[in-house]
Amino acid sequence: MTERDRTQHGGCPAGTAGKDRAAARAARSDPAHFAAARQRLLRDGARPGPPRRAALAALTDRWLAALWEAAVRDTGVRGAALVAVGGHGRGELSPHSDLDLLLLHDGTTGPGGLSRLADRLWYPVWDLGIALDHSVRTPAEARRTAAGDLKVRLGLLDARHVAGEVALTAALRAAALADWRACAPADLPALREMCREREERHGELSHLLEPDIKEARGGLRDTTVLRAVAASWIADAPRRGLDEARTALLDVRDALHLATGRAGDRLVLQEQDRVARTLGLPDADALLRRVYGAARTVAYASDVTWREVGGVLRARRAPSRRGLPGRTRPAGARTAAARRSPLAEGVVEHYGEAVLARTARPGLDPVLPLRAAAAAARAGLPLSPHAVRRLAAEAVPLPVPWPTEAREQLLALLGAGRNAVAVWEALEAEGLVTRMLPEWERVRCLPQRNAVHRWTVDRHLVETAVHAAGLTRRVGRPDLLLAAALLHDIGKGLPGDHSTAGEAVARGVAARMGFPPPDTDVLALLVRHHLLLVDTATRRDLDDPATVAAVAGAVGGVEVLELLHALTEADALATGPAAWSTWRASLVADLAGRTAAALAGKPVPAPAAPALPAEAERLAAEAVRTGGPVLTVRTHRPPAGHGAAQGAAHGAGEGAGPVGAELLLAVPDRPGLLGTAAGVLALHRLTVRAADLRTADPAGRGPVLLLTWRVEAEYGSLPDAARLRKDLERALDGSLDVARRLAEREAARPRRRGAAPPPPVATVVPDVSRTATVVEVRAHDAPGLLHRIGHALERAGASVRSARVSTLGADAVDAFYVVGEDGAPLPEPHAARVAAAVQKALA
Repeated sequence: MTERDRTQHGGCPAGTAGKDRAAARAARSDPAHFAAARQRLLRDGARPGPPRRAALAALTDRWLAALWEAAVRDTGVRGAALVAVGGHGRGELSPHSDLDLLLLHDGTTGPGGLSRLADRLWYPVWDLGIALDHSVRTPAEARRTAAGDLKVRLGLLDARHVAGEVALTAALRAAALADWRACAPADLPALREMCREREERHGELSHLLEPDIKEARGGLRDTTVLRAVAASWIADAPRRGLDEARTALLDVRDALHLATGRAGDRLVLQEQDRVARTLGLPDADALLRRVYGAARTVAYASDVTWREVGGVLRARRAPSRRGLPGRTRPAGARTAAARRSPLAEGVVEHYGEAVLARTARPGLDPVLPLRAAAAAARAGLPLSPHAVRRLAAEAVPLPVPWPTEAREQLLALLGAGRNAVAVWEALEAEGLVTRMLPEWERVRCLPQRNAVHRWTVDRHLVETAVHAAGLTRRVGRPDLLLAAALLHDIGKGLPGDHSTAGEAVARGVAARMGFPPPDTDVLALLVRHHLLLVDTATRRDLDDPATVAAVAGAVGGVEVLELLHALTEADALATGPAAWSTWRASLVADLAGRTAAALAGKPVPAPAAPALPAEAERLAAEAVRTGGPVLTVRTHRPPAGHGAAQGAAHGAGEGAGPVGAELLLAVPDRPGLLGTAAGVLALHRLTVRAADLRTADPAGRGPVLLLTWRVEAEYGSLPDAARLRKDLERALDGSLDVARRLAEREAARPRRRGAAPPPPVATVVPDVSRTATVVEVRAHDAPGLLHRIGHALERAGASVRSARVSTLGADAVDAFYVVGEDGAPLPEPHAARVAAAVQKALA
């Protein structure tokens, strides 16, 4: 039908259709039109997922194409193309992602025309508040830039045509890919080093409480790196679960953008519940478990891929038979590398990995998975992904109870120490761990919302076994130590106290593993009491006979005690730097020694005659002579690497860590002394990490209070000892109002947004001392906390006879041995009032 015919039949008159098409083009390029459509998609679309990301990318592409069409029409520029790179190039736009665009041109247009074209494209994007990373280059310029910048080179691998000359984009893509493959042998080691540096800065995604889901190890950045490695044709990642893991992480990022209304990749605590609801998950723990599971899949795929890259590059660098590098290896070298060296029945070493022997029959050998894992760990070799995949597909379940060999191979795997971790992760990647230990599924990727812990529950159990492997020479039953290390927190995730719940679980697991009933009883006891020694040593008065008697009654024998002592140390070392120190180790060792003496029938030291260290005795005598406070300060710094390790686990800052010290203070005893001394320390911005309070009368001229403090400066250097002593004197004579100064400082502190800590709790702990009442306080650590507790006890009519103060991460757990005016334990009603008064003072 002609234009004349359409007019005669009532169609649009000539010229009207052209105007309508122009109006449609203008509407498509209108930023307001795009913003409204984008908002509808985000508001009314489905939950975060690939379809919505693809729809958002397509909508953005249509808008940019309309902008391009209008800009080219107005400027007359030809020989150019608009190219999306990075995440936009992959079609993975999250709600608030930035745009990464390249204006590609053939060099025939002058700078003025290109500038006008770029302005028509970039300014509408900026006007909508969308972050934009942009560049204007010829294909040759793009390749030169990429040659000097590895990140640019990676971005070009995802280049995608949006508008303009398709041939320009296609030529650049082909050239960029060819350049990448040609330079990959040199570029991949540099890319590996970039990944290591990023891991050091951001830590492991699968263990962080506030992870960066893009930059941390196992995050989205690593999935992009794996795509680049695959594009090099040198190695490829194991594909099982990898696409699903990437999708899960992208979904979480989408939900994070929607929950916060802004771009971001860090999953901070206060946003986690909202993000979980956006994804339809019950709570923040379910969210973190999903993130951790995806991150482990990515991290495992990365480890396997980089190991394969290393093998290929080493093979290429090997000299050829003719002496020319990079061709083929000599026949002898090939034969040596290909030789299959036996490691265990059905397991051999091949090309630096533990693989299954040609004669292995997983379907007929239920112990083979454990035997292969133990052999790999003992030899310090990775367990081949192909072997693990075959074991997962063909291995038959272990009979119940397990054969003796199966139990022995599991313990051999755990006893291999640090080498066991990578092998265990390989088993987990294919589901073999939960197949052998169904209880493992409940603790797998389970977060521990305590800053002291650096690992998830399951990884913490493996790390405990790693540390226990180094302590097996100290115990008579190393097999029970390793098994207890693997199971000690198996009750986490169940209702109630995890030690009590874990006892029943561990009993069932031990019986299934084939441990005889007496050994099963010991394992259950170790799980039930795995916190007994450290809790008692740091919160109870070791000079009180009831303390040692209670521990001896719980463990029942010396063999169990030595196992519990080693398990305590391994558990604390696996928890993190804040959970174990020379001070804690000495307290636990002291308690274990006293308990061993009691179990052997030897007398336990009486509380009235504790031996004073020479330094403490000297200070006590000086305090009696002068009638005032006397103190010494010994400065120390954390061991090398402490700050870095804690930073990787918890996001701490760089540097050697805060300056710490041990402060020994002797003062003639008087009411309220503990609270006053703690207040002076708080005024000097000293954080109390641990404290021990005891009373002595070495000269027979009146009691002296001895306080041993482990403190850290909040920032800067430690205060001068003379200034501390002067302020203590002023606080004791009333010329320094400590409470008022602390209140003024607290009022001036800025209020920062964050998750509210749980409320403080003060309780009376029964049956732990026959000579005093024990009041235990658990609270969020804060400046002046011990000062408030000490004065609350004084006002409630309780005199502190001794105290154990400890800080774990953000939590303080303090135990105070108090007596009444008559020096005897408090009656139950009075004790309850004291605990209530302390809790009220801290609320």
